[in-house]
Amino acid sequence: MHQPRRYALGRPNEATHPDSIRAALAEFFSTFIFVFAGEGSILAITKMYGEATDLRAGTLVAVALAHAFSLFAAVASSINISGGHVNPAVTLGCLVGGRISLMRAIYYWIAQLLGAVVAALLLRLATDGMRPIGYRVTAGVGDWHAVILEIVMTFALVYTVYATAVDPKRGSLGTIAPLAIGLVVGANSLVGGPFDGAAMNPARAFGPALVGWRWKDHWIFWVGPLIGGAIAGIVYEFMVIPQEPPPPNTHQPLAPEDY
Repeated sequence: MHQPRRYALGRPNEATHPDSIRAALAEFFSTFIFVFAGEGSILAITKMYGEATDLRAGTLVAVALAHAFSLFAAVASSINISGGHVNPAVTLGCLVGGRISLMRAIYYWIAQLLGAVVAALLLRLATDGMRPIGYRVTAGVGDWHAVILEIVMTFALVYTVYATAVDPKRGSLGTIAPLAIGLVVGANSLVGGPFDGAAMNPARAFGPALVGWRWKDHWIFWVGPLIGGAIAGIVYEFMVIPQEPPPPNTHQPLAPEDY
């Protein structure tokens, strides 16, 4: 079994290595795809029915499906290049589990945030100036209740990522990783949508917040997902994956997320 390297800073040439650049570009474009479709679905519904529709069950289902489908496509299009993180919380989970170097994680975070910002900018341009809505805590929901909700939902997301895309013993289960990841986000959106929008992704929250200049309670969508992602990475890495030494004379190539 391949033993992950623990907490590497990165290879000396990693900052300029073609693999790092390709992986960062994959994260940029996949995050762009996810945020453009996810935030775009909210703007489209607002355009058709007005902001009052955020209280309707049909709107909740439509937005959840848009996020599930777009994340499925985003992860599938980048999983063989960058590991298909599409989320700073997923990257943090892999970092605390020793599955990615610090240098690679920083590249991913920058690419993910830029992808989200560019998606929000193009949405505002394409919709003739509609202001991105992003995420907010619903009236009557406490800030720390929303933080707990984000922690739990992001834990479920990153745990699913580990089980289907990171675990060395995942076997053929890896082929359905993009679908499983998209589905858990869609399911969590149905749960958390009425309370705080169900971000589970700081980049997804940051792009629309910056372009739409909506910062109220924005810290929640960083603190909650990052804590949930880190807990999931630690739990799965150190409690679920067997830490056994590899048998002699065997070798397995590194997956993209192991660089």
